Amino acid sequence: MDVANKSTVSEFVLLGLSNSQELQMFFFMVFSLFYVTTMVGNVLIVITVIADSHLHSPMYFLLTNLSIIDMSLASFATPKMITDYITGHKTISFDGCITQIFFLHLFTGTEIILLMAMSFDRYIAICKPLRYASIVSPQICVALVVVSWSVGIMHSMSQVIFALMLPFCGPNKVDSFFCDLPVVFQLACVDTYVLGLFMISTSGIIALSCLILLFSSYVIVLVTIKHHSSRGSSKALSTCTAHFIVVFLFFGPCIFIYMWPLSSFLADKILSVFYTIFTPILNPVIYTLRNQEVKTAIRKLKNRFLKCNKTTPFHYF
Repeated sequence: MDVANKSTVSEFVLLGLSNSQELQMFFFMVFSLFYVTTMVGNVLIVITVIADSHLHSPMYFLLTNLSIIDMSLASFATPKMITDYITGHKTISFDGCITQIFFLHLFTGTEIILLMAMSFDRYIAICKPLRYASIVSPQICVALVVVSWSVGIMHSMSQVIFALMLPFCGPNKVDSFFCDLPVVFQLACVDTYVLGLFMISTSGIIALSCLILLFSSYVIVLVTIKHHSSRGSSKALSTCTAHFIVVFLFFGPCIFIYMWPLSSFLADKILSVFYTIFTPILNPVIYTLRNQEVKTAIRKLKNRFLKCNKTTPFHYF
């Protein structure tokens, strides 16, 4: 069935979060600040881990990859939204819309698997510490990252192929600030019931299953530490609680949006902001910058930078 040729829509109009000029200026300032902070924070983490040999371990290798994904997730749509608030140009080409769908599902799919890999790393480190070095080897870490990106690519390709098969022949107003299947497929000139079931099965249920697995792993880790040390249990409870908050803020909106794809609530827009703008800035704070080893490494990097500046002679012409 060659339905792709039936599409007559060449571009979409992104309605954004609000039509109010005052709110748009507020969003411009807030999202610009969040985006810059996200990029600076994650770049700092990547540089710190690479520069400090003490952080060359499986956990920080995975955290570095998480920072790279977070920067990518924050960049696939946010810069366009920010510039749209200035220029007032809120249209996006059909190809650009499909590209946003591809990268959104690529980065979210990859991050889901990477978060599970990080949970596996912490489970082995705490529950099987004597076997940690043999189980979580550098080769295994690389394999986990490769698997994460491979799953992300396969998932995003399935979503893009699905989107390209949809015929768009009428309305072209996307009720969001970026293109995603739950809002785009409602514009297709076909029955949306079956399409909704497809998204529930390919995204909603998968995300829910991964969240349950992650939650179970954190519970096992906490129970294991509680049986060994009450002091360690308190610290682990604080760490795992913070980690799970980030995981829930990432998975929660995805599960809600994809489990109920036919909803048209304002909450969908707000939830989209969480996993595309807020979560990428929370990850470095929760996972890395609260870590004493990372804070020490950042101070050492700062001292090296200042010392280098002091010893470098200035030449005046």
